[in-house]
Amino acid sequence: MFRNFPKEINDYSHQKRDYQIVIFTFTCTAICLTLDGFAPQYLQWVLAFFGYLFLAGLLFWESKLIRMQVVVALLFATAGEIFASPYMEGYIYRFGSVPPYVPAGHGMVYLTAIILARSGFFLRHARKIALFVVITCGVWSAWGLSPYAERSDQIGAILFVVYLLYLFKGKAPMVYLGAFFITTWLELVGTGAGTWAWAVVDPASGLTQGNPPSGVAAWYCLVDAVAMTGAQPALNLFEKTKQRLWRIKQVVN
Repeated sequence: MFRNFPKEINDYSHQKRDYQIVIFTFTCTAICLTLDGFAPQYLQWVLAFFGYLFLAGLLFWESKLIRMQVVVALLFATAGEIFASPYMEGYIYRFGSVPPYVPAGHGMVYLTAIILARSGFFLRHARKIALFVVITCGVWSAWGLSPYAERSDQIGAILFVVYLLYLFKGKAPMVYLGAFFITTWLELVGTGAGTWAWAVVDPASGLTQGNPPSGVAAWYCLVDAVAMTGAQPALNLFEKTKQRLWRIKQVVN
């Protein structure tokens, strides 16, 4: 079951800076989403300014490939937000529209998943962490189907199964493990603060869903998969375009 996960190792593979970034992003997420749960709408633009500023700073030390992955994740997730929230109304933000800080937030969330995946702690204890995630999310999903749950969560149970497929059949299980922690954190904080709320019934399927759905990390895993798959082709296209523009400039001059 855990054959795709590394066995325990005895050394840390990355520096202390990665752990500091993780603490920073978890803290920023909590502060941002809590503030947006009660503050006036104009504050969203202030949060957006600092969100993009922080994201740019966090990406300074990363490789070109990681930067492009973040860009792809940001663009794909933002398109998904517009479709799923204002259009489909699967979940609704407090002011209706997608807040302007959300794209930067998705970039930070993806980067956090990548950093967790490569961290010494995750690499040392990958199988134990995977077991913890499976049990925790499984119990959460089962609770959502029980008569004791405050809201029935059929969508959450389906998403949990999808998440398991990502985790055990996907090409980047460590990234999906990291995604579970940061995305579950932001969903619990955001819905708890009232920044957004999931519809009682999913408009696309007619099935019930929790607030948030228990397997909600599966949606973010889709973003991660698209980012990791699309980044290299996008980077190649960017480099070719830059070279062509340089040649045109040389001819003109």
